Amino acid sequence: MLPIRDTIRARRFPYLNITLILVNVLLFLFEASLGQAGLQSLLGRYGLVPARMSLTDPQSLTALFSSMFLHGSWFHLISNMWTLYIFGDNVEERMGSGRYLVFYLLAGVIAGLTHVYFAADSRLPTIGASGAIAGVLGAYFVLFPRGRVLTLIPVFFLPWFVEVPAFVFLGVWFFSQLSSGLLSLGNLSGGGAFSGIAWWAHIGGFVAGLFFVHMFARRQRPVWRQDVYRL
Repeated sequence: MLPIRDTIRARRFPYLNITLILVNVLLFLFEASLGQAGLQSLLGRYGLVPARMSLTDPQSLTALFSSMFLHGSWFHLISNMWTLYIFGDNVEERMGSGRYLVFYLLAGVIAGLTHVYFAADSRLPTIGASGAIAGVLGAYFVLFPRGRVLTLIPVFFLPWFVEVPAFVFLGVWFFSQLSSGLLSLGNLSGGGAFSGIAWWAHIGGFVAGLFFVHMFARRQRPVWRQDVYRL
């Protein structure tokens, strides 16, 4: 299922969400400007390598943050940024930009640590914003369960567009990640490293979003008479 848009429109421009997208795009353009050797050096230094992870190592702690702003391909970047664009504006509006930034980074760090736990021996650099974005999806699941997501579902190679309730779309997404994560435990590389996808980072980020959303989201303001237009 490919999300096209959601039906909930933010009333304020999502400055931080757009900034996060621009930062990721600019950093990927920088990655693309490097040669193969330079790129490998960058990913090895700033990607999250589970086997090298130590909470007493400053470089490991830096990698927990830097890895969530690096991407491995145009498809990787576009799919992540498109998802963040669709769901992040509403979550930012409910939290406020400052709280949203802290929440986003916290979800990304928890996602990274979850991946480290399930792929502790992996020496492959892990990169991508997917874990942090999964936290945004978890928050959206809690805050806007009655929203609807216009979704592209290919049926016999033909595009079929259907509006799916947000809790169904995100529930199916999470179940697919959990199923893939459980299957990945049988791989020698663990944690999804064999498939090239850090499934447990997605799972950890989503659960972090579910757990921390109410600590960061502001209560909705009640609608008073002066807020309603009279026709």
